Amino acid sequence: MTPGLTDALQVTILVLAAAGATVVVRATGRVRQVLALSLYGVVLSVLFLAVQAPDVTLSEMVVGAVVLPPILLLTIAKVRGQR
Repeated sequence: MTPGLTDALQVTILVLAAAGATVVVRATGRVRQVLALSLYGVVLSVLFLAVQAPDVTLSEMVVGAVVLPPILLLTIAKVRGQR
């Protein structure tokens, strides 16, 4: 890739990451927040891949998109069950 194209790709992904963070914060409802957070983790993984950090990309994919959402959803279900 040419340096100009790489920079444009990174800026585009950074804008998507900023928009994703805004969506996570402004999401209404706990389940929607968890789903938005999971998608935000995927966007961050793509960002890390674009800046050539494959080890961080794999870590973010596992934690942000695979492990954290089920834990949060189970926690929400348990809290709702106690009410």
